[in-house]
Amino acid sequence: MRDGAPPETRQTFERLVAAGHSAPEAKRLIGVVVASEIFNLLKRGEPYDEARFVAALRRLPKLPYE
Repeated sequence: MRDGAPPETRQTFERLVAAGHSAPEAKRLIGVVVASEIFNLLKRGEPYDEARFVAALRRLPKLPYE
């Protein structure tokens, strides 16, 4: 989030906080999406897919594996 890339990460954080999630909980939810993307990279050998990552951010608070 510090780097601002992709910008949807910061937007998702702000959306979650505005929806009533605490800042730590919003970060945890975003972290789940990051971990899911890392899993795809390492376990499945898939390349980073920014569109998939952003789509998962937009679905939060629904988790990627639900």
